[in-house]
Amino acid sequence: MTSIDLNADLGEGFGRWQLTDDERLLSVVTSANVACGFHAGDAATMRRVCELAAARGVRIGAQVSYRDLAGFGRRAMDVPPAELAAEVAYQIGALEVFARAAGTRVSYVKPHGALYNRVVHDEEQAGAVVDGVLLADAALPVLGLPDSRLLEVAAKAGLPAVEEAFADRAYTDQGTLVPRGQDGAVVTDPETVVERSIGLARSGVVTSHSGAEVAVRARSLCLHGDTPGAVELARRVRARLEESGVLVEAFV
Repeated sequence: MTSIDLNADLGEGFGRWQLTDDERLLSVVTSANVACGFHAGDAATMRRVCELAAARGVRIGAQVSYRDLAGFGRRAMDVPPAELAAEVAYQIGALEVFARAAGTRVSYVKPHGALYNRVVHDEEQAGAVVDGVLLADAALPVLGLPDSRLLEVAAKAGLPAVEEAFADRAYTDQGTLVPRGQDGAVVTDPETVVERSIGLARSGVVTSHSGAEVAVRARSLCLHGDTPGAVELARRVRARLEESGVLVEAFV
């Protein structure tokens, strides 16, 4: 049977401000990319999301980022590799404390925002992220875009490299994500997102921004938790995947 993991970015709040409906999304997804305080999130939020995820049997992933709270981690930054490696390890370690306190552990690592896009092509920054993961736990899987430098470097370092796709983001003809600043970068029509999810899970193909058919291998499918109607959309995606014969389960 075809199977796929369903992940979402969670814990993206700070103090009294909350962006994602963590509790309801955790009733749908199988993996939670938890913000670790650098682009969003704080200690109390991290603890709460870890407890909720553990209670529901959802895998916890550390969503690491450039240090950019004001820009939500979506602004391009140049961070020296040694510094970036230390900051990645720091974020993983912080989340691990709350995961273990909740009776579980951090199961994988996924970069966020500008860092995620940077390590698709930048081998030096990709190497820094991998060095940070190795500092924290030399067995942690790394989640990223297929054919990215990040997954290439991770695999060479002996880390499990897990390919993911995005149901609600537009793709270029080269299989990369259309930059958020461009029109149509985020797919908002619910039925389109659902159909793209099924196509990605069953055939590994998505229609690009220009209309071309692009091969995108994926063991995990991401839905953004900060889009309007994210919970209902996630429920529709999961229900239709299962109706089409796809088993929705965590990749680890």
